[in-house]
Formats: sequence, structure tokens, C-alpha cells
Amino acid sequence: MGNGIPPYLHVTVTLGTLLMALMFVVIRIRSAKKPTNAKKILMPPAGMSTGFLMFIFPPFRIPLTWGLAAFATGALLFAWPLIRTSRFRVRGGDIYLKRSKAFVSILFILLAVRMLAHEYVEHFITLEQTAGLFFILAFGMLLPWRVAMYLKYRKLKEQSSTSAAE
Repeated sequence: MGNGIPPYLHVTVTLGTLLMALMFVVIRIRSAKKPTNAKKILMPPAGMSTGFLMFIFPPFRIPLTWGLAAFATGALLFAWPLIRTSRFRVRGGDIYLKRSKAFVSILFILLAVRMLAHEYVEHFITLEQTAGLFFILAFGMLLPWRVAMYLKYRKLKEQSSTSAAE
């Protein structure tokens, strides 16, 4: 199928993706300086879920099996390193996200793999279907990562409140 994407648009989208990734890293590093809570952990997947509205429009629709494969790839391959490097610490009765030295590297490696896969896939399906497929992949990465973070947060909160009560 392939796409006749103008080169300037392709470069613009690639640079935009890199800029968004860099902004995410900066926001993530800055957020480690402030206490976290369940809302801060769970809001990103809730906010991102509105992106599924793109599938209302027929050009974005993909077969269910493609969507399930994309979600599974995000959940099993991309979420795992993020789950492993996301940790919390208690300081002064508050819970903070603990910065991992590997997190930024892992994030950029995952971004590079995702962008290379995107380059490959867009030669076979439409631009809209590629966008939908990689949105589902990203959601498949984000949802399990944030659920795992929430479970770790909740466990640490229970432990800290138990030890404070004793």
C-alpha cells in the first residue's frame, strides 16, 4: 500500500516525536522532585484513552487481531523495562518516584525501536492505520506500566501508614 508522504512532513513528524519524548523525560525528572499520588499515576492512561476516538473514523480502523497484537507487544515488550525501572521511596511521610539512571536510556531505546518499526510498517498500510496501530502499542505500554506503578504505590502507602501507626 505505502504512503506518498512528503519528505518535509516526515521530517517534521520525526522531530515532533523526538521533541515530545524529550519533554516527557524532562517532565518525568521534574516530577520526581514532588510527592506523587494515585491520581498522578492513573491519569495518563485515562487521558490517553480518549485517543481511541480516532477509530470512529473509518480510515483509522484496523483489524481486531492487529490491535490485539499491537497492545500485546506494548504490554509485553515495551512496558516491562519501564515497570522494572519505576520505583518509589518514602521521604518525610510522602511517597516520591525514585529516579532511575537507566530510565532515560530505556525510554530512548524504546522510542528508537518504535520509530524504526513505524518506518517499516508504514510501507504496508495507510498512514492512518499506522497511527492507530502505534497508538494502541503505546497504550499497551502505558496502561500496564501505570497499573504496576499504582500497585507498588498502594503497597508502599499501606506499609508506610502501618509503620507510622506502630
